[in-house]
Amino acid sequence: MNLGPLEIGLIILAILLLFGYKKLPDASRSLGRSLRIFKGEMKGMKDDDAGSAVRGKEAARAGTPVRGEISAPVTPAPTAAASSASGDLTAQLQEEARAAELRARAEQSRAADGPR
Repeated sequence: MNLGPLEIGLIILAILLLFGYKKLPDASRSLGRSLRIFKGEMKGMKDDDAGSAVRGKEAARAGTPVRGEISAPVTPAPTAAASSASGDLTAQLQEEARAAELRARAEQSRAADGPR
């Protein structure tokens, strides 16, 4: 099925009549952006698939968390010195601040990896 010049002209004329000459540049610009975003996401998915296989093997050997993984915070065992109310409260606040910092770092790394 070959499209000759007459058929291509009729298709262009139909598009002009449907959308109008003022909206065509905006429509083509948004279509180009959408295709660029789609292409970037597909490339990112391929990179993630290839990278996750490599990173998974390295992490299994090294035993360290992979970037972007969130591990549960290690809570120290309660001691007799930390059993007082003020000491316990201070320890809780420090632990919560540390957990918040870890969450913020994880969020930053997700944000840095996201726009691919």
